[in-house]
Amino acid sequence: MNAVIAKDPVSWLNSLNWEPVDATAFKALTHDEQLTRIRHSAAHVMAAAIEELYPQVQFATGPATPTGFFYDVKIEGESLKEEALERIQSAMRKHVGRADKFEVTTVSSDDARAYFSARNQPHKLEVIDKINVPDVTLYRSGAFIDLCAGPHVPHTGLCATTELVGIAASHWKDELHPSLTRITGTAWKTPKDLKRYKEFIEDSKARDHRVLGPQLGLFNFHPWAAGAMWGPLGVKMRRTIEAYWRELLERYGYDEISNPVLYKKELFECSGHWHHYQDNMFIVNDKNGDPEYGVKPMNCPDTMLYFGSKLRSYKELPMRIAEGQILHRNEATGAMHGLMRTRMFTQDDAHIFVTPEQIEPEVTHLFEMLDEVYSLFNLDYQFSLSTRPAEYLGEIADWDQAENALKAALAKTGKPYLLEEGEGAFYGPKIDVQIRDSLGRFWQCGTFQLDYQLPARFELTYIDADGTSKQPIVIHRAIFGSFERFIGILIEHLGGAFPTWLAPVQVAVLPIAERHQNYAKEVQAALKA
Repeated sequence: MNAVIAKDPVSWLNSLNWEPVDATAFKALTHDEQLTRIRHSAAHVMAAAIEELYPQVQFATGPATPTGFFYDVKIEGESLKEEALERIQSAMRKHVGRADKFEVTTVSSDDARAYFSARNQPHKLEVIDKINVPDVTLYRSGAFIDLCAGPHVPHTGLCATTELVGIAASHWKDELHPSLTRITGTAWKTPKDLKRYKEFIEDSKARDHRVLGPQLGLFNFHPWAAGAMWGPLGVKMRRTIEAYWRELLERYGYDEISNPVLYKKELFECSGHWHHYQDNMFIVNDKNGDPEYGVKPMNCPDTMLYFGSKLRSYKELPMRIAEGQILHRNEATGAMHGLMRTRMFTQDDAHIFVTPEQIEPEVTHLFEMLDEVYSLFNLDYQFSLSTRPAEYLGEIADWDQAENALKAALAKTGKPYLLEEGEGAFYGPKIDVQIRDSLGRFWQCGTFQLDYQLPARFELTYIDADGTSKQPIVIHRAIFGSFERFIGILIEHLGGAFPTWLAPVQVAVLPIAERHQNYAKEVQAALKA
């Protein structure tokens, strides 16, 4: 450790060459770019206020978010509650009012380690070790110094439209590491923008499926349950959507299969999930305590067993196999969110076995199905295409053919799409679909993934027209995503006001007096008929 820095870190800091953030360059940025910098800078303003109030604070990380910012902190001897937010907010106003300049300097990683070690900031030391570069940048505003890559606004006065919104527990890295406190805020360019956002939040709260669902008698949650507990009305709604799904399967040429939820580990060893996905699986041990079975987290492996159960011909392709099976994933507790993310869910899964020439027309066929479903619920949507990552399996020629087929199918939709270079799965490129609800929020639902690897791992083949044995390509696809998640989105999208065909309660017959009972029953019978 640098002994000079350890002895007098303040003098060391003052000896550095600090450069102010360029105000002219900031003004030239787009609205969204400026907003991201404001939110990132607001996290520093909040951290400065926290340090002022709690000098013993240890900082983890504090990034910008799509609507604001947060900082994860640890304060020895203090348990911050909601009432601390106003104190922190008041201190932030002072920092904003001073319009302290944001300045940046570059130092060696070794010097940064010495500085943050002297300041008793162990999380910053871990960040420096993780990024593992020779030099790092420090930003300061007033007396507050932070390890940060930037960028920031020219001065703290630009973070005036900021409001703290929450305080909660968080974890450094994962649940095995010590608990921290996450303080969250929102930041905007103008008070009008902030007002609109707060109205949006209030509307979102009123539409929260975790509140509306139980109020409407659809489902409830219990801490002992791995998913939602569906009541009679909820089951009726689910069955209606599942019936619509099965109608789609018939019209779009799918066959539905049904398989067990419990398999010997050999299935998942063959698919690769035992090695790559075991931490997210529920494992059943034998009497000796050794892993023997896995509870199914996805439908891919056993659908491969179905295809391989007999000799196949090219005349059977494309073969569209659907399975709406209950799945279980051992998600982290902190990731749970009502119906949106549960440990037990039902996926509208399908796997389509195709030849290389069938990729483009089949994906176009999928887009038609997807558009029908989302249009029915008045949901707008957008695409992203993820291409070959740095680490991939298979031949580049196969990847190129697959990516070109997906691009051609996307072009036919006439919709723009986001190109995510290098973000594909290791086994093939994919298209993700995000739907936008009535509040303007985006949700990940549909996905189409090309897979060359599972057919190879399961040694799947079909007899081609020339009599030779060929390996099929698999398209993994889901449109609803999961029925639970889709219903949760619908509740919030529609505010609980479902279309008549989907509503589990469509009409109520209310006799006003005792003498109307018999007639009311006649009306009820007529409506049921």
